Amino acid sequence: MAHYRTLAALFESLTLMFQREVAERICARPGDEAYGRLAVLAGWRCEARIAFNVSREAFTPQPNVTSAVVHLKPRRVDATVAVRDLENVTKAAFGQRRKMVRQSLKSLGVAVPALLETASLEGNERAEELPIEAFLAMARALPSLRPA
Repeated sequence: MAHYRTLAALFESLTLMFQREVAERICARPGDEAYGRLAVLAGWRCEARIAFNVSREAFTPQPNVTSAVVHLKPRRVDATVAVRDLENVTKAAFGQRRKMVRQSLKSLGVAVPALLETASLEGNERAEELPIEAFLAMARALPSLRPA
């Protein structure tokens, strides 16, 4: 885990190419159709933006999809959030995408009202509406809410 936290010190930015659909999922914001687990995890670690599209005609042989170049700039990492806890919270929240988070977070096996309170949520929100900070707050609180 310590090694994972030090990766941002190794580079100032990354510029990578993905299929356009994946690039949109990486760079999505709350409320966007493509917003999901990947956007939350990427947004926690990096500022991500699509720099430009690359036409399929730029490749030989031509793929069936458009590509996009994504620019990633590392953020300071909140060391109080464990990657595994954030993965668990986002998996639960987005696992039943159309349900309210009050319902989808039940799979975590903790007191959902207490978990929602840590993120100042009412519970009637949907995962795709929540800012990254709400997921971080829940991930930070998750270990203390687990039954002993």
